[in-house]
Amino acid sequence: MNQEQASGNWKIFKGKVKEQWGKLTDDDFKVLEGNRDQLIGSVQKRYGIEKEEAERQVNEFRNRNSDIFRN
Repeated sequence: MNQEQASGNWKIFKGKVKEQWGKLTDDDFKVLEGNRDQLIGSVQKRYGIEKEEAERQVNEFRNRNSDIFRN
């Protein structure tokens, strides 16, 4: 995957994450930059949920949007 494809995938991913978790801010996304653990932590913090629930939601989201992560 080249840099342009990776950049495009990040934009698609970011848009889908914003649809799922609208409370996440642009500052959250600057920290995330594709890091799954950071996404879990941000979802947990913004929504006041347990880590396990945030992990479940992020894993479910990733499974539903697996086409974004294909080369």
